[in-house]
Amino acid sequence: MLLDRVKSLDAILATAEKKGLHRSLGAFQLTLLGIGAVIGTGIFVLTSEAAQKAGPAMMLSFIIAGSVCAVAALCYSELASMVPVSGSAYTYTYAVMGELLAWMVGWALILEYAVGASAVAVGWSGYFVGLLKSWDIIVPTALAVGPTQGGIFNLPAAAIAILVTLLLILGTKESARFTAALVLVKVFALTVFIILTLPVLNGAHFTPFIPNGWGTYGVVGAASSIFFAYVGFDAVSTAAEETVNPQRNVPIGLIGSLLFCTIFYLLVSAGAIGAMGGDPVRSAAGVVLAPGSTELAAQCQAIVASGANEPLVCSKEALAHVLRSIGYQRIGDLMGVAAFIALPSVVLMMMFGQTRVFFVMARDGLLPEKLASVHPKFKTPHVVTAFTGVVVTLAAAFLPVGKLADYSNSGTLFAFAMVALAVLVLRKKDPGRHRPFRTPAVAIVAPLAILGCLGLYLYLPFLAQMVLFGWGALGLIVYFGYSRGHSHVGRGIIEVHETDSDAPPLPVPPMPGAPTPGGTQA
Repeated sequence: MLLDRVKSLDAILATAEKKGLHRSLGAFQLTLLGIGAVIGTGIFVLTSEAAQKAGPAMMLSFIIAGSVCAVAALCYSELASMVPVSGSAYTYTYAVMGELLAWMVGWALILEYAVGASAVAVGWSGYFVGLLKSWDIIVPTALAVGPTQGGIFNLPAAAIAILVTLLLILGTKESARFTAALVLVKVFALTVFIILTLPVLNGAHFTPFIPNGWGTYGVVGAASSIFFAYVGFDAVSTAAEETVNPQRNVPIGLIGSLLFCTIFYLLVSAGAIGAMGGDPVRSAAGVVLAPGSTELAAQCQAIVASGANEPLVCSKEALAHVLRSIGYQRIGDLMGVAAFIALPSVVLMMMFGQTRVFFVMARDGLLPEKLASVHPKFKTPHVVTAFTGVVVTLAAAFLPVGKLADYSNSGTLFAFAMVALAVLVLRKKDPGRHRPFRTPAVAIVAPLAILGCLGLYLYLPFLAQMVLFGWGALGLIVYFGYSRGHSHVGRGIIEVHETDSDAPPLPVPPMPGAPTPGGTQA
């Protein structure tokens, strides 16, 4: 049977004890890591796209996306506190619904983390090139963008991906300290933005509040796109195996970082719209133009050429543009510098999450076991980190930002829905197990998370929806071609200590009445 391989929670916890990573993160560090992962590309870059789709109602879009994340976070917190090991949604699904679905979730997480990290790296490159241009240093187009944008190799994007990879290899604690410093930069910059924009808020800019309705190019469509602004909070749960007292600290880090970021997003979006306005740009026929389209770009160029101020929806650096438009030229420039400084922390946390998911999948035998090697000095999964770094670097060097955020969202929404389903299933299968954190009103919260994820997915662009199906089909080929035959659960293999990582895994001694290897239990 395809759903027969379920790894017990006790076996997962025992494996973590034997092959554990160094525990060094507390609740405060986890919250900072969560904030560092969340606040970044979404609020600094995607604000323009949200305004083009929803206008002033993008505030509702942030609330919708944040609400879906909130109910998903409550589900994540219950499972993360029960199963404080690496692997995030992959591990939870393995323990509840079996290996095949767990593999598909882990495979989907690659879309969330690796594709997302590449997108942020390319976004950072744009800020970097623009900052150098303001200093009269011109980066040649051949080295500033990928082939699809007229260049050859995006050198800045590749460089930041390599730097982040090295930081992650050096150690989790060092990565957390680096992220904490950048979190302070981001929070300070956004606080300044709020302080300067809210006092000049113009109520007329919020009328009409919902210019495009609730559809694909409306409030819900904007929520589906800017969901990327919240991607990353679940990376906190992937650090559970490196957390001190995870039963207490992981839920605090998850919910605390999400609540903090949601409040900031609402204040920033209110300030941006209130200070400058955010009316969508339309064609001559009155049709709302798609964000990122050549038609929108041409219309924006025509508006600027006419002598009018560049609309918010046309700006590539939305927050800095708002500040400059209300007379804060120098502070607007500093906002651009803050985004340039802060975005690497998002790359770091997305790669952090990806490496930990790969690490635990390799530890289960679904990927080559060499990827689960832990560095003897740094105590980090250096092989899988280097491998992930190469993939992210190549993608960032050659691919455009384009719709990468939407592609990342498709994988994220699938993983979140599976976590919520796992909570419901585990409540039925193992109701007596100790739950340090219990999802409140789980019969309401978990279904809301599932329906919310499905709803946002259905409002993603069609191509982004199809990417999930295509990527999933490739994942099934890999699973049945390699992973199912090498699975530790399927082969009845126990784990070995890290100090004996070069030794071959040992077969499980047969027990009276136990199924044969490849049966239903580890």
